[in-house]
Amino acid sequence: MSEKQDIFSIETQTITEKDVIDYVIERFEDVKKNKKINNLVSFQAINKYMIMAHNQEELKILGNLVASNKKVDFNKILTEYEMHLKKSLESEPTIKKHSNVILHIFGHFSNNFNQQEKEKFFDLLDKFKNKRISVGEILAEIEPIIYRFNDTYLASQTYFLLYSNPHPGNLFKLLSKKLY
Repeated sequence: MSEKQDIFSIETQTITEKDVIDYVIERFEDVKKNKKINNLVSFQAINKYMIMAHNQEELKILGNLVASNKKVDFNKILTEYEMHLKKSLESEPTIKKHSNVILHIFGHFSNNFNQQEKEKFFDLLDKFKNKRISVGEILAEIEPIIYRFNDTYLASQTYFLLYSNPHPGNLFKLLSKKLY
């Protein structure tokens, strides 16, 4: 097998939902070992959209737990947080849940889009909702926009790390030529 074929097979490796859950739980174990509120706050922030794709109600509970850090013992927060994190990850992401996350992501840069770009975005979302493209494909298309608008909050999201296809997309490729 040639070197090019080896690289291709590695790049197309599929991440399962179990892999997603394992990755998140392992990162949370690091937070528990460090026992610092700043680490929990960061964990919550970078996993927001990934958790939202699983269970939006549990995401709210997790956010409230993190916010209660000045009123409640940190070890109790960690115990409660872990229970609700695991509960949230028990819910399978659906097209509807992913669509909700994608719309939240869109909200980060929608004010910077012209009408043509907004139409392109909603066309991609419609294709996703109608199962003509995967969540990985739509995220791969969106990801370059995060860098175009220098949105470090979105760039740090595990949602893109865990669900985006490894091949970068070309969202607004024709439009970008006009913009630059």
